[in-house]
Amino acid sequence: MKALKKVGIILIVLIVIALIAAIFAPKEVIYEKSININAPIEVVWENVNSLSDLDKWSPWNDLDPNIKKDFTGNDGTIGATASWDSEVKDVGKGSQTISKIEAPTFFETDLKFYRPYESEAKGYIKLAKENNSTVVTWGFQSEMPYPFNLMGLFMNMEDNMGETWSNGLSKLKELSEN
Repeated sequence: MKALKKVGIILIVLIVIALIAAIFAPKEVIYEKSININAPIEVVWENVNSLSDLDKWSPWNDLDPNIKKDFTGNDGTIGATASWDSEVKDVGKGSQTISKIEAPTFFETDLKFYRPYESEAKGYIKLAKENNSTVVTWGFQSEMPYPFNLMGLFMNMEDNMGETWSNGLSKLKELSEN
């Protein structure tokens, strides 16, 4: 009985330590990936300035060729929305709505994920001229609520997302350069 009591006390202490650590752990999650595209910024902009353009190089289309999609609103304008639904866990169910456009350098969407878990994020694409080419930075920003933000200390975003995002940016590069 004493051993069980000691195990219980140790577990409670570990939980309290984790909850205290979560108070100080960052809540903000930011992930970005960049690529240099040998094309003028105006050409690249034409491949990122609407939801249907983003869909042309979306890496998630390869993960589920049977994904169900719906586009509403005037695509390429603030308020237009793309929704998707997939039984594939890595694709899930969600929507993105255009929230900000600064042609030809910035395109932002509000992301809502419903499955496999609920969350919200800002997705964005930044373009910058570099000599005769364009640097594209694809990113997102979100927040993990307390105490789940503690998991952020142990997550490697590059391991979780890097390959998928690299595939998407490579498709954008090929589309823009050809």
